[in-house]
Amino acid sequence: MTAMDATGNDLHHGGNLAAAEERFGRPRQGWLDLSTGINPAAYPLPALPPEAWARLPDGAQIAALLAAAQDHYGVPDRGCIVAAPGSQALIQWLPRLMHSPATDTTVAVLTPTYGEHARSWAGAGFAVDPVADFSAVTDRHTIVVLANPNNPDGRQIAPDRLLALAGRLAARGGLLVVDEAFADLTPRLSLASAAGRPGLVILRSFGKFFGLGGLRLGFALGPAALIDRLADALGPWPVSGPATRIGAAALTDSAWIAMTRQALANATQRLDALLTGAGLSLVGGTDLFRLVEHPAAPTLFERLGRAGILVRDFPERPRWLRFGIPTESGFDRLSESLNGWTSHKDRNASDVRA
Repeated sequence: MTAMDATGNDLHHGGNLAAAEERFGRPRQGWLDLSTGINPAAYPLPALPPEAWARLPDGAQIAALLAAAQDHYGVPDRGCIVAAPGSQALIQWLPRLMHSPATDTTVAVLTPTYGEHARSWAGAGFAVDPVADFSAVTDRHTIVVLANPNNPDGRQIAPDRLLALAGRLAARGGLLVVDEAFADLTPRLSLASAAGRPGLVILRSFGKFFGLGGLRLGFALGPAALIDRLADALGPWPVSGPATRIGAAALTDSAWIAMTRQALANATQRLDALLTGAGLSLVGGTDLFRLVEHPAAPTLFERLGRAGILVRDFPERPRWLRFGIPTESGFDRLSESLNGWTSHKDRNASDVRA
């Protein structure tokens, strides 16, 4: 998917197979899509009764979903959580529910990160200041937006530093927005247990860790008054009937959650070995994606694309590529392509030396 940021530039997103086919053609083996940070081993879908599709979800179903999310994330109060059709909806709604932007209201967005944050705040009329380091946040910033852990580099900020910042922002009527889309992998980083404190809003994504991005389910955690406003904006049926049932089942499946965290950690180690073995320098990431750097990254992106393997490139940082976690068969296919690229590089180097 492509969108426009505050400066009118294209926002790059992963998962756009239609654009990939337009660029590279349709691969004979089908696409191996490593351009997103979505778990390739999705939560097994439970059997759903026909009424889950035929009827609107009732209050009891939504309440069961919220109870499951409250327990999974460790939210202290049910009034501090709301469900939404994906965290993207919350990213877009939140700026529009804040007070009318004043000339002295500046939103700091800790970059690089998911481009929709800056786009949404700018679209609501706020002045957006991209900052490259947490220490660059100052008293002139009324609202601060960051991801923890971050996408695409996996940057982590200690919870105590974030809570201290939230307290300072709250004292002057400001807000800290923490996107925890990948915090299911590192629950120690989550601020969910502090949900309800003034000046703090936490966004959680369901689809990435549970591998069900198409379900469109996310949650906002925050002060009850702001959560009530979000709930009013989202309306009486904020998520679908299937999403309420599947979400509640997955969020309470502690055995699957523990098994998946370990499986993804193991897969990440395997992917790191494969990428560094191909001469790529590891920049960072999480257990759902790895960010690497290489001077010839654009050439590798093209080579992989022609082989039907889509990874995430960064036009603004052409030396970077981000790889999602492959399936078992995907590992074999990626290994073959990387080995071919490495051999091609070696041949070229030998030709230059000769």
